[in-house]
Amino acid sequence: MGNTLADNIIAFNKNLHYTGELPNGFGVLNPFKDNPETMQTMEAFYYKFYNDNNARRFIIGINPSRHGAGLTGVPFTDTKRLDTVCGIKMHSAYSHEVSSVFIYDLIAQYGGASKFYADFYINSPFPLAIIRNNGMGKWLNANYYDDKALMQCVEPFMVQSLRQHIALGLDTSEVYVLGKKNASFISRINQKEKLFDNIVVLEHPRYIEQYRSKDKEKYLCNYLLALQKAKLPDL
Repeated sequence: MGNTLADNIIAFNKNLHYTGELPNGFGVLNPFKDNPETMQTMEAFYYKFYNDNNARRFIIGINPSRHGAGLTGVPFTDTKRLDTVCGIKMHSAYSHEVSSVFIYDLIAQYGGASKFYADFYINSPFPLAIIRNNGMGKWLNANYYDDKALMQCVEPFMVQSLRQHIALGLDTSEVYVLGKKNASFISRINQKEKLFDNIVVLEHPRYIEQYRSKDKEKYLCNYLLALQKAKLPDL
């Protein structure tokens, strides 16, 4: 038997290493090198949900937060939901991450983790956590598009990462991009690289949870309509 999708994802994560330049005040965290348990957790997750060779649709985030994939190694998954929903416990850390709350509410409405992860693969064009110094010695989460110089530095790495994600065996007929600024970048790259046939833009979970929480059910419906449409057969 050849490699499964889980094997290929794990190999991709094990080889993740950013060697490019960064503007002053920015840093990159690699959870797979910073915490040995993160590697074990990530492997357990992908062997549980991706140990086959079936194609998935790609959901593209921005870049991991320190308390989500920056800790667990699993996009949009904090240790709380990793334990209670996925049945995988981390002993070295505990985290609650806002975007994870929305994604796992979505997963519950979709039919549960096994059903959702059988259809979709989530990752980011920059699959490592980006942090910035606030000038007072404190490091905060940052997005790749927050700073023009930062974006110029990391763009080649992101294009390469997108190609590597697709090479895992993903279905590229339709991709789901979280966040409008993120979608602007992905659309621009797609015009040059022709990676995806169609791009569907969805509001980012963090934005919804922080600024539109009273309309959360509406956003969940929007997500479900977009994602469930992906499963409909061609007429």
